[in-house]
Amino acid sequence: MAMKDNDTGDLKVANPRGLPVVSDFEIGAIDNETGYRSFRVGSFSFRRDEYFVRISWPGGNHQMPIDAFLRAMMRDVAWGFFYGTVNFDGVFGTTNYYGEVEVFVGAMNDAYTSAGRELIERFRSEELIDVFRQMVDDWTNESYDPFAAPMETGTPWGTKKGSNNEAVSRQRVTAQRMVGLAGDAPKRSDETGYPVNRAFRDVGQDEPEVHAEPGFEGEVAAFNLFAYLSRSDVTWNPSVCSVVRDSLFCPTTEEFILPVEHGNDRVEWFLQLSDEIVWDVKDGKTGAPRAVVTMRAGDVACMPADIRHQGYSNKRAMLLVWENGSPAIPEMVRSGTAPVVPVRW
Repeated sequence: MAMKDNDTGDLKVANPRGLPVVSDFEIGAIDNETGYRSFRVGSFSFRRDEYFVRISWPGGNHQMPIDAFLRAMMRDVAWGFFYGTVNFDGVFGTTNYYGEVEVFVGAMNDAYTSAGRELIERFRSEELIDVFRQMVDDWTNESYDPFAAPMETGTPWGTKKGSNNEAVSRQRVTAQRMVGLAGDAPKRSDETGYPVNRAFRDVGQDEPEVHAEPGFEGEVAAFNLFAYLSRSDVTWNPSVCSVVRDSLFCPTTEEFILPVEHGNDRVEWFLQLSDEIVWDVKDGKTGAPRAVVTMRAGDVACMPADIRHQGYSNKRAMLLVWENGSPAIPEMVRSGTAPVVPVRW
């Protein structure tokens, strides 16, 4: 959370650990065997081979399947590090401080923290995201789309073969007021390159009729949200489709597994619009299991701010994520003054 100091006008960013900001990055040469580059951000080194990414740091190393890593990294980059903590798995992740970002291993894992083996380093957001973007671009082969459902894309395995810049450089939809308003995010159609997804062939494409009073033609609008979502070409990527003050409606389509365990820094609401999603809910700091929540069409659930969640959807489902976009919340969370749950009895 960036805040202006009333006396000096200097930009201040929440830094509860008092960590120094690291500005030390390196992009390695092309590996003769795999064709991929290696990357370093501060003390963290990243190298991929045919199947895995290998993350190393002084005194430790960790590996992930490259498909899981690319799907997680793609979201982290596309979301601008999102709200709160993005756990790639139970060991590696990032925490957004809105202007600065912490990269960590083990910081949200009870086994690591109990042994004093966690490592956290802090970076400026714009510098870190540039390196992460280059990593995703270099490590994504021509047949693979880390935003797509597994049955809708090729595989990431093997040595370097081409690239897929069009897929990894997608811009997330962020409507300023509402999709379909003049000058705002456009509706989707065949003509604009968004065909109806295979899972939503039965979704009606009729649009509502709007009859505005003279002089209000540009102020009144409506669109078919189900039709809009039926044409989504990505999964697990909530986009801002309507904004009312700090209230953000972020619908999305979900298939297979949410690539990250998201530890939000604010209460968020899920409204299940179609089909079913099963959520694994864990303690935000330790990763200990807390609950399993099964949501079917019409269900509403609140995810508190002290957990992390990861969803599973066997059939492509529509979900509305309702976020509080207040710029005051991040600092309230860091200072311990923001509520963890929406209601205290």
